Amino acid sequence: MTLEDLNEVAEKELARQQALKNRVLYCSAAGCVSCGSEATRDAFKASLKEKGLEKEIEVIGSGCMGLCGEGPLVKIASDDTLYQNVDEDAAQKIVRQHLLDGKKVENNALDPANPFFSSQLKIVLENFGRINAERIEEYIAVDGYEALAKALTEMKPDEVIDEIRKSGLRGRGGAGYPTGLKWGIVRKAASDQKYVICNADEGDPGAFMDRSVLEGDPHRILEGMAIAAYAVGANQGYIYIRAEYPLAIERLRLAIKQAERLGLLGNRIFESQFNFRIDLRIGAGAFVCGEETALIRSIEGRRGSPKPRPPYPSEKGLFGAPTLLNNVETYANVAPIINRGSAWFAAIGTPKSTGTKVFALAGKIKNTGLIEVPMGIPLRTVIFDIGGGTPEGTEFKAAQTGGPSGGCIPNDHLDLPVDYESLATVGSIMGSGGMIVMDSESKMVDVAKYFMEFCADESCGKCVPCRVGTKHIYLLLDKISKGNATADDVALLEELCEMVKDTSLCGLGQSAPNPVLSTLRFFRHEYEELLKPVETYIPSDVHE
Repeated sequence: MTLEDLNEVAEKELARQQALKNRVLYCSAAGCVSCGSEATRDAFKASLKEKGLEKEIEVIGSGCMGLCGEGPLVKIASDDTLYQNVDEDAAQKIVRQHLLDGKKVENNALDPANPFFSSQLKIVLENFGRINAERIEEYIAVDGYEALAKALTEMKPDEVIDEIRKSGLRGRGGAGYPTGLKWGIVRKAASDQKYVICNADEGDPGAFMDRSVLEGDPHRILEGMAIAAYAVGANQGYIYIRAEYPLAIERLRLAIKQAERLGLLGNRIFESQFNFRIDLRIGAGAFVCGEETALIRSIEGRRGSPKPRPPYPSEKGLFGAPTLLNNVETYANVAPIINRGSAWFAAIGTPKSTGTKVFALAGKIKNTGLIEVPMGIPLRTVIFDIGGGTPEGTEFKAAQTGGPSGGCIPNDHLDLPVDYESLATVGSIMGSGGMIVMDSESKMVDVAKYFMEFCADESCGKCVPCRVGTKHIYLLLDKISKGNATADDVALLEELCEMVKDTSLCGLGQSAPNPVLSTLRFFRHEYEELLKPVETYIPSDVHE
């Protein structure tokens, strides 16, 4: 495969699409599939065949289109009209009215000026609703693999790393470590063998960002990993993905085969000296395997439990070799940065938190779904403009970011910018991108109890603070929620949370107390309302 070959593939695909009368893109991500998008697809195909248009109008599956709560979603390519709640009857009506007569079906049409769409900025999700996730030719037609070609033919490895560093891209897996700095460390590590790993072990309750990216644009991840491998000097990559993501696994396997067939993975990519292969490793669903050292041990075939650092994986990781490990969204940002330049990316967001962030918006909110917004956007804009606010009859109480490791941000902080530094000031974290909204009906002690039960169950048990501490924190929360606790129990709860946070081996234990500490900080009155009144002790020998 040469750059000329790549351009030829793109030109042929664009010519094929232009020869069509139209294209119908239905959401084929797991959310819409679960509410009937495959039946919608079949209805479109049957109706088009009935009218003799099956060869002129193409019906294809695309990635998540965002508004998951209103699926199945369908997009008409010729005018970018997006339809919601498209069942079989609506599909037939769209064929008759829109595709044949050119008139929108107003009952199902979404307004493009809706803040849900207009307030977003898509980089990671830019191909969703544009391409067929299962055809590499469509990815190439929207400049796919051009960044890899540019890196291999025009840039030295250090220049690639420098471009990533100047972009300000930070790891989107939670900690926000500077990506360029991490790449540089692996690059400088002296070893004949290095590895690149993609962490797709997304385990936070309510989170579906990485799953959606892998389902909707798998080649973007392969391209980002290949560029990273070239930059750091690796020739083997692994994608560690949980078994609960069968559709993402299926599309990744297909994408890897397609890339190998065209010579975009394998030996002498773009006729260079660069060789790179990618294999999948399927995880059994242990939350702790999202921690990098536990993930590496799992790939090696050992029990997935963390180990002390240093040495860090960048020095001694998979099979003892220097290893670069980033998550799905981090790799998805690489190709756009190489194509458009670090200055373009650095101009988005805030000086210390550049670019965009993908969130899974869930909970007590009208517009649930997948969103991508500039870093630094006010939380109020996310909740009320994009999310549409809470259901009727309730008021916003808090938003939790960062999954089980995050904190709850109250109503008083709605104007907080959503970036790494600002979230830390209120005891929360960015995390991988889960955002769960709670309204006035939510009980914050029960919220903290739910997440602590999750962390206690998912603890690998290797270190005592996490294994024993999370369990006792849960028991104290259970005691408080049942009205059997006193103020002394709350004091003990806070002390125990700080101990677990300061002494646990890995990030699971270190961040597990965050939901408890943040709810105690902002909603202490809800704890105090559940406490038993203090009984005054009167000695038996005291008389009136």
